[in-house]
Amino acid sequence: MASTPDPILEGELDAYVDGQVDLRRRIEIEAYLAAHPPLASRVMADMRLRDELRCAFGEPEAPADRRAQTLKLARRLEGARSRQRLFVNLRRAAVVMLLVGAGWIANASVGPLLVGAVFASPQPPAYVVDAVMAHRTALLRGEMVSQVETPDYDRTEIRAATAIVLPKLPKDWKVTDVQVFPSKYGPSVQMAMETPDLGLLSFYAVRPGAFGMEPAVARRIDDGVVAAYWQVADVAYTLVGQADEEKLLARADRFAGRIGRAARAEAAR
Repeated sequence: MASTPDPILEGELDAYVDGQVDLRRRIEIEAYLAAHPPLASRVMADMRLRDELRCAFGEPEAPADRRAQTLKLARRLEGARSRQRLFVNLRRAAVVMLLVGAGWIANASVGPLLVGAVFASPQPPAYVVDAVMAHRTALLRGEMVSQVETPDYDRTEIRAATAIVLPKLPKDWKVTDVQVFPSKYGPSVQMAMETPDLGLLSFYAVRPGAFGMEPAVARRIDDGVVAAYWQVADVAYTLVGQADEEKLLARADRFAGRIGRAARAEAAR
């Protein structure tokens, strides 16, 4: 089983900028930054300020104007990380105001405009693309006589082998196939099932390599395929099918709540 890197903490990024992490962890942090360009840009800016400070302090007799510049750089470096969260919040607020303003203009021009959560949400994580591909593969397998479906599974065994927690499914959901797929994050679990109200669905779970508590979000992908995805602790989940977004999102919310309660209960033991 492929190992999953520990989540990168904010304090570790500070230590990385200061050159205080070991070689193995530095490699993991650099791989994480390579996958998150905005964060990498911020870290590179901090490192540039660090180097400018080192150059300034390296001169034994800096003139008064250089000392003033050094003090200014030190203050910028000290405030850079604390301001980052404020900048993120301001950008989010600007996006909200832009959407609201666009809604007002459209409402005045062509009538009421409804902007649903599906269209206002950001682009889905990479694991959602894997989940959609796994769903389409499951549909293909279901049409092939030579491919034997495996409906039986053991939640405890899957958790022991993959560290992925699967929820209990509704009793009227019929599981038709369960597969363990490779992914860029390590092993993933895909379950194909027939449901009375949502049709053919796939339930996909993977450990994306970072800790998070993300509420369920639904997005229409293409060809009528809808994906509802969320994350609980270090496991991310996706429901995929040709179903109504609101109904699929409601089901995903119930799964997320159920898994979250189980995780909190286990952590309290």
